[in-house]
Amino acid sequence: MEQKIKTLAELAVLVEGELLGDPELTISGFNDMARASSGEITFIAKAKYADQLARTRAAALIMPRDMETVPLPAIRVQNPYLAAALIHNIFYQRPLPPPGIAAMAVIGADCRIPASAAVSPLVVVGARVTLGERVVIESGAVIGDDVAIGEGTIIEANVVVRHGCSIGSRVILYSGVVIGSDGFGYATDVRGNHIKRPQVGNVVIEDDVEIGANTCIDRATFGSTVIGKGTKIDNLVQIAHNVEIGEGCLIVSQSGIAGSSKIGRGVVLAGQCGVSDHVEIGDRVTAAGRSGINSNVQAGAVVAGFPAIAYKEWLPAAAAFSRIPQLVKEVRRLRHEMSKLTGEEKNKEKEDE
Repeated sequence: MEQKIKTLAELAVLVEGELLGDPELTISGFNDMARASSGEITFIAKAKYADQLARTRAAALIMPRDMETVPLPAIRVQNPYLAAALIHNIFYQRPLPPPGIAAMAVIGADCRIPASAAVSPLVVVGARVTLGERVVIESGAVIGDDVAIGEGTIIEANVVVRHGCSIGSRVILYSGVVIGSDGFGYATDVRGNHIKRPQVGNVVIEDDVEIGANTCIDRATFGSTVIGKGTKIDNLVQIAHNVEIGEGCLIVSQSGIAGSSKIGRGVVLAGQCGVSDHVEIGDRVTAAGRSGINSNVQAGAVVAGFPAIAYKEWLPAAAAFSRIPQLVKEVRRLRHEMSKLTGEEKNKEKEDE
């Protein structure tokens, strides 16, 4: 694998940062503060961590704009996390299997698989599957009939993509993902029997989506369950039938979205959020961890709690909740005091008579 070499000036241009030091300094990698070696660049997220510099062997540093000059070449930026991600991606090269179809892979009839694709041993590919250039499918993956997968997509080990689903370009499906299993749809008769509703739609995953390990996305009852371009989904997420998720969303681990809900663009659902069925969430909404969203949320809102309310309202409510036991004691005390006062007044009235 060829090692990449960049000058500090080239990296500064990439992240639109201010260059401090030798512009011709060559950088061959990225690492964290403790592990960086000579020739590598590292980063400090906040100025308060500057004392860690004494222990690093890095050749250069990415640092925030509010940080003073440091004793090594640096790039000063507004957002060190973003700059670090951009530069790390320049140097990181994921190991990939060589192109070709392994002898132990099973390929169905009428498939279109380019020579640049890599299909590992013990992969099962159904009939009429179309793979784009440089697609990678790792061992144990099962691709159903009539699936289309775009160029540069990586299907990790033991992923299942069920029949008729569409996967875009540069998508990553991490190990254990299931795309296109049946949605949870039943009708109950008068005797309490649950009658399955056929799930005849599919799942559409648009370009540049990443879906974490053991996440499940159900096929639509009719039409498509859709995951929008650039959305990133964590491990252990459940997305039900006919859900539509917009572009650039972040869905964090153990969240669940019930059927036919619509999520706008740029929405963030923190860990263990729950979204009820047929709910509409507007663009750029942020939901704090463990939020329970059971009604529509307007664009740009920040919500928290169960049921989810405006974050600014939830904060004092959450603080008050922890004081409820003490408030109950105080109410009891006041009631007791009131009873004593009331009793004294009654006794006084009898004495006056």
